Amino acid sequence: MGWWGCHLHSFSVDGAVYGRADPDDWLRCGTRDESAHQLGDVLGEVGAKMCWDYDFGDGWQHDIEVEAIEVADSGVTYPRCVAGRRACPPEDCGGPWGYEELLVAIADEHHPRHDELIEWLPSGWDPAHFDPAESTRSMLTPRPLVDDWL
Repeated sequence: MGWWGCHLHSFSVDGAVYGRADPDDWLRCGTRDESAHQLGDVLGEVGAKMCWDYDFGDGWQHDIEVEAIEVADSGVTYPRCVAGRRACPPEDCGGPWGYEELLVAIADEHHPRHDELIEWLPSGWDPAHFDPAESTRSMLTPRPLVDDWL
């Protein structure tokens, strides 16, 4: 997605919850350490599903379903984005409702928050832009991008 990976998050699969390991966080007691599991181990068959909840409280919930499993090509680096559309919402834009307001405000130069939000956005950000190669580079970049937020 391009997010920094610095917010609390979890992955739910068949009643199991995976997230960042934190032995001092009693609220997430029972959460499995996400770094100890690979995607193929928890979503190992076509039709397997998971829910990714990112930035608790902002409402970013993504339903993920395995559509196909193919033999890896030895000449390809994985993970790899093969298709998509539209840009990733900017980190910290306030969840789906904040993102909706952002899109309305930046499209209308008379909107009361237009100038503020245009200035806040990353330089050159375009909500309609999507490039599979950029998404692949982002997926290959270790997360979190900002360690001191955790």
